[in-house]
Amino acid sequence: MRGFLRFVTTALVVMALIAAGMVIFFGDTPTPAQETVDTTADTESSVVPMLDSTSGRGVPSTLVGETAVAVPDTMPASLAGTSVPGGWAETDANGSLVPTPQLRQLFEYYLAALGEETLPQLVARIEQALARLEEPARSEALDTLGDYLDYKLALGDLEATYGHDATTNAEDMQRRMAEIRALRRTWMDAQTADAFFAMDEAVDQFQVEQLRIRTDQSLSEKEREQALAEAEKALPEPLRQARRETRKFADYQRAQSEFADDPDALRAWREERFGAEAARELEKVEAEQKVWEAKWRAYSQDLAELDDMGLAGPERKAAIDALRDDYFEGAEKLRAEALDSIR
Repeated sequence: MRGFLRFVTTALVVMALIAAGMVIFFGDTPTPAQETVDTTADTESSVVPMLDSTSGRGVPSTLVGETAVAVPDTMPASLAGTSVPGGWAETDANGSLVPTPQLRQLFEYYLAALGEETLPQLVARIEQALARLEEPARSEALDTLGDYLDYKLALGDLEATYGHDATTNAEDMQRRMAEIRALRRTWMDAQTADAFFAMDEAVDQFQVEQLRIRTDQSLSEKEREQALAEAEKALPEPLRQARRETRKFADYQRAQSEFADDPDALRAWREERFGAEAARELEKVEAEQKVWEAKWRAYSQDLAELDDMGLAGPERKAAIDALRDDYFEGAEKLRAEALDSIR
């Protein structure tokens, strides 16, 4: 429940600031299977194919271990100020590498900057990161990097055969998923492929099942709901939990709208849905948010009047700072300043 309170608190703040709808995490409208889900998404196909000796196309894994690659002292602009993913340097009792999703995230963190730096430079950066490992884990990690790069090249070739058609047919989606899954386990051992892609593959399979169930005209509405609930059980627990929390918040939004003119009814709904303690916390958060919204509206009106005065440069900045001081203090002032910066 604490997790949901944090979720609701954050969501209320965001909703008050950005009038743009909420994107539901893995919503109930299925889409064609996606190649990636995590924050490294959309870089899975980012490696530009190189050429090999027989077809004119090189093999990316040959870049691993290159010693004559000059790496710039500064990070690529897109990575400046960001944190290198952690948690990837896992080894077993024998000192061997334990493949993890975080290791793939490390690879993709650097590969996402392709275009700002060359592939050899980015591979060299990954090698520098892997150098912290002791043997045999270091050599195993370098081998995994080479396999991963070659897989990405092969993936690009496979996806090229699909063309630009985004199929919405469940059978075609299932076939493509099976081909990509097999490709991963051709270039990487099963343990590594599972560690790198298990979450993605579970989500992809769920989306296919959603599509299959929703387009099955033989099912009644009740049977369809039951089948969707059963399909969701196959998702990893973190994703099931995220969907549960999202549904709770969506239900809460509907209740807020339904009982907008009846605070007592909304309070009773909260207590029934979340329990007395959580209901009190939610009510407190809402009250604080309403106070903030009132302050922000009044401040924005005064700011608009100030802008009409035609002030410029340091004079305008000083006037805005003074206006903020009149309305806000502490963290609220920082929040207002941040919002002003994106007006």
